[in-house]
Amino acid sequence: MGVSDAQVRSYVDDGFLVVEGLLSGSDLDEIAADVVRFARGDYPLAEPPPVTAGSSDEEATRSVLAVHFPHWVSPVARRFVQHPGLVEVLTRITGAHLPHWDGGVKCMQSMLFVKPPGLPGQAWHQDERFIPTRDRSLVGAWMAVDDATVDNGCLWVLPGSHRNGYLWPTGPHDRPDEFDLADESHGFDEEAAVPVEVERGSVVFFNGYLLHRSFRNCSHGYRRALVNHYCNSWSLLPWAPTKTVPGQEIPTLDNRTVTVVAGEDPYAWRGTSKTPSSVFLRRYAP
Repeated sequence: MGVSDAQVRSYVDDGFLVVEGLLSGSDLDEIAADVVRFARGDYPLAEPPPVTAGSSDEEATRSVLAVHFPHWVSPVARRFVQHPGLVEVLTRITGAHLPHWDGGVKCMQSMLFVKPPGLPGQAWHQDERFIPTRDRSLVGAWMAVDDATVDNGCLWVLPGSHRNGYLWPTGPHDRPDEFDLADESHGFDEEAAVPVEVERGSVVFFNGYLLHRSFRNCSHGYRRALVNHYCNSWSLLPWAPTKTVPGQEIPTLDNRTVTVVAGEDPYAWRGTSKTPSSVFLRRYAP
């Protein structure tokens, strides 16, 4: 399932693109089953989960907000990093704003959002603040495992807010009823924000500078989503998510915990870094 030239133009102009039906029912079942494996501690976690052997899947998952970097330890999540449908779209949009981009794409992060009933969303933020890519090619691929609605805390975006490549200032928010504890971007007019309601199996692609947020899940069901982050494979990645990188300074810092999914990796001669042996599962207690 490719994308049209008009869709590519829409992504460049608006900063996001919805592709419906990109994932199959079996894809979604795989991801949903992986959520339970993480919640039960079947994969290595930085902190063992407080789950007893006889607990139900609901009891195991109801306090899990997200899993950070699931593709480091899960073969399922690793497979979705290189999902053919995702890659086909990414090779059209990731560097579409760059005149001589050759279609090369690499992945550096994944997050598995579980978001059970009652759990909070995230206040306004820009992903580029956390994952710098230098050439503004960061793109998130947000895979809806469940229908995402206003009621259960779907994404909200501010169309076009990525265009000038500006990182807005951040500070604490005053909405603990709606958002987790992360800082909120501020200083802009949010009147034009729109909800991105999508059916399960759809994928929302969005630029790293696009302002976006999500509210608390007010429904009785889950709002699960697997989100991968990609960028132009020719872009340096001056990012140290776990610690500083020995022997490199900021001007040439290039995180090599990456997976090339399309095209050439011009920095392949540097090798790739070994991924950590465990991941962080984020729980939430009001």
